[in-house]
Amino acid sequence: MLGPADVRRLAAELGIRPTKKLGQNFVHDPNTVRRIVSAAELTDDDVVLEVGPGLGSLTLALLPAAKSVVAVEIDPVLAQRLPATAREQAPELADRLSVVHADAMKVTADQLPAQPTALVANLPYNVAVPVVLHLLAELPSLRTGLVMVQAEVADRMAAGPGSRIYGVPSVKLAWYADARKAGPVGRNVFWPVPNVDSALVAFTRRAEPLSTVDRERLFSLVDAAFAQRRKTLRAALAGWAGSAVAAEELLRKAGVDPGARGEQLAVRDFVRIAEA
Repeated sequence: MLGPADVRRLAAELGIRPTKKLGQNFVHDPNTVRRIVSAAELTDDDVVLEVGPGLGSLTLALLPAAKSVVAVEIDPVLAQRLPATAREQAPELADRLSVVHADAMKVTADQLPAQPTALVANLPYNVAVPVVLHLLAELPSLRTGLVMVQAEVADRMAAGPGSRIYGVPSVKLAWYADARKAGPVGRNVFWPVPNVDSALVAFTRRAEPLSTVDRERLFSLVDAAFAQRRKTLRAALAGWAGSAVAAEELLRKAGVDPGARGEQLAVRDFVRIAEA
């Protein structure tokens, strides 16, 4: 495990100052990474995908808990150093680690050395939701996930219909998986200390898709429904459907009240509208 002194030593060795642009806040508390790995409920057969491994705090805790770990790192200096850190800290487990120098927002399945079954990551706050949605779309082998994100983002990802914070991230994640909050994370476990709180979100992919409806069509519908939250669906979907009259017709065909608002609909309601 890497403690605070180890993290600062490695950063100094590499000449790294954590940047806001890459959303770098390095975890330096061993108890926190143990807690994350435990909450992920990994098995000996799991291939873990870690996004943004940084200096390797979480990576070292993942290695003994899974069959292998595929770490995707956008920073070339960090990507090059991570295998050496694994060899130094856990030589008997270092061969379980593969590092891919790539942008997680664009990484494709054929860039990875194995098909990951679980996503476990401390995600950069500024791209957390797009990264999760991209990986779920690109990697059908992903069955579970446990990600650390900004607390407000965690709330939105796990929110249900009727909630003030329920919105686009909530619905799009629900298309793929059942999500829930899995606990808070204190600020002091990071270096540098962030100005926001963090939390864990766990999700399990649905065994079967909710529908055969085109995902892009569904997601464009969701975007339109929440673009102007105060509007009724009849008005909000007018542009998407072609007119307010057409929107009302589709909504009634789907069994949805045209006077409702997007925040009142569950993902299955959106599916019915898209199918209509």
